[in-house]
This record gives sequence, C-alpha cells and structure tokens, in this order.
Amino acid sequence: MLLSVFLALFLPCAGMSAVFLVYICLLWYAATYQGGASAAAAPVEKGAQEIGLSAAQLERLPAVAGRDLIMGRDCAVCLEDIESEQPARVVPGCNHGFHLQCADTWLSKHPVCPICRTKLGSELFDPPEANPC
Repeated sequence: MLLSVFLALFLPCAGMSAVFLVYICLLWYAATYQGGASAAAAPVEKGAQEIGLSAAQLERLPAVAGRDLIMGRDCAVCLEDIESEQPARVVPGCNHGFHLQCADTWLSKHPVCPICRTKLGSELFDPPEANPC
C-alpha cells in the first residue's frame, strides 16, 4: 500500500521534471543556434534599411499642401494630423500622404509606403524610353 502511494506521487513528479528538463534544453538550443543565425542576418537587414530613396529621388516625388491630400490628413509616420498649410508628400501609385519631413525620413530608409507597403521602384524615377513609333 505504501509503495503504491509512493509511486503514485513520485512518478508524476519525475515525469514532469523530465518534461521540464527537455523544455529547458530546447530553449537553450533555440537561443544558442537561432541567436547565431539572427546575428549573421543582422547586417543584411541593416543593409536593406539603407536601400531607401536618394535625395534626388525624393525631390521627384509630388509635394502638395495638406489641404490637397486625397486619402486623408493623418500622417502614419508621426501619427499627427497634417494641417492645411503644411507641406505634404504624396506617394505615387497609392496616393497616401504624409508630412514632407516624415515621408522623406521614412522613404530615405524604406522604399515602400508606410501604410500599404507599395514599393517605389526605379521605374518611377527613370525617364520613359522614347517610343519608336
């Protein structure tokens, strides 16, 4: 009787301890080997952030007054309202508008719209080829 009570109490505790040790080992393994992979991928991400638009490309994007915005007057970068007199930058293709400085700061690091992630490709900045016809 005493042996069955001991086994009834000991075996679940031993089983839970084994599961806990396996869990800790898996966490250690994931932290060790995933940490090394993310450290190796960090320069790629940093490099990807540096592929934003140049100052010359930013100047080619449309700039309007806040009252002329089509898609609303909320700047998704700084989360402030765009006043009627403030200069705003419009992203071609999606027509989302932002404060001029906010858009230029964002687009110099990320060549996509902050709202819909429309990519601003080089075709927007390269002059169209002459039509031979």
